[in-house]
Amino acid sequence: MNWQLLARANTHPLRISILEILSMDGGRTLSPNELSYELRMPLSNVNYHVTQLLESGLIELAGERKVRGATEHFYREPARAPQQALAA
Repeated sequence: MNWQLLARANTHPLRISILEILSMDGGRTLSPNELSYELRMPLSNVNYHVTQLLESGLIELAGERKVRGATEHFYREPARAPQQALAA
């Protein structure tokens, strides 16, 4: 775990909430739209913070699907290496 990246990402409460939701139940894969619904926050705010978490490497793109001419992206926590899992 890169603690400097984690500290930077966690400066905003919404990012902490996003990370918590994605780590629930052994790891979930959700779109910003689904996160927005669960957090009861505007999609634009959630999407901005998801992008920041993606750029910092704290979440990863898990997949895409076409929805009415647009592309919906799905994100999850990055897969952890076995050594990192044991240290946690």
